[in-house]
Amino acid sequence: MSALPRATLRDTGGGEIDADATQAEWIAQRAFDALLGELAAWPKPGLVSHVDSGSHTDMDAPLLEASAAALHPYFAELGRAGQNDAPMDHLRTIGLHAEAAMLAATGGVNTHRGAIFGLGLLSAAAGYGLAGGHARSALNLGTIVARRWGDRIRRGPIPIFSHGAAALRRYGAGGARAEAAAGFPSVYEIGLPALRQGRRLRPEDPHAAAVQACFALIAVVEDTNLLHRGGLEGARYASAAAASFLAEGGVGTETWRSRAAGIHADFVSRRLSPGGCADLLAMTLFVDILEDGQSPS
Repeated sequence: MSALPRATLRDTGGGEIDADATQAEWIAQRAFDALLGELAAWPKPGLVSHVDSGSHTDMDAPLLEASAAALHPYFAELGRAGQNDAPMDHLRTIGLHAEAAMLAATGGVNTHRGAIFGLGLLSAAAGYGLAGGHARSALNLGTIVARRWGDRIRRGPIPIFSHGAAALRRYGAGGARAEAAAGFPSVYEIGLPALRQGRRLRPEDPHAAAVQACFALIAVVEDTNLLHRGGLEGARYASAAAASFLAEGGVGTETWRSRAAGIHADFVSRRLSPGGCADLLAMTLFVDILEDGQSPS
């Protein structure tokens, strides 16, 4: 966060540009990039990519790209809301507008509801950190979410008809709300270390690190999408398959892509899709960019 200085920017004609607006747009672009980065990685077990639609019959890569584009302005709005220290109810209202835009762009298909929630909160946290000087900018984004909005997230409404809520009631899974209220520990303790390990193992392949992070998340995270589609048996199979891939060397082996593709095919045959882990992967990519010393030009 300290890499994003709060400063007055100037255009070529000598006029002042609103630094808050510029930073919010930069945050939104990084969120958009994270969604496209998640989509580009392959093979991700059961998930949509540019290669195929995974376990999904109602969406493909162009649909996810259209969805991400529709969400772009709302990530900027959430970044600005964070800069203005907006309460959780205001962030939730923006999120509902973003969801309506997503559904309009996709013909009613839920492509990114979980990402709207997670990436939206992280975008607001980025804005909040930028606006607060050193005391806030020194905190990681997850800590900002937990401290500023965690209590309201825990006490917020649970959608009655969502797949995640159904899994929570049936299996006692914590879901996205518990993850966010705790400051996204799956991103910081699982996703980011695996992403950076993947870069060290396969520096020549820009997508291998994201695949490594995706498998690490599937191996550990209690994904309510997997529980919804496959029950406890399906979720346990998914976790074991991902853990086996990592134990055999992950993306560090010469055969990593064929092994990952085989697991992907198995997920598709079982109709398993770790959609929650896909959202966490996008969040991981977002946090990696914002907390890795890169700044707006």
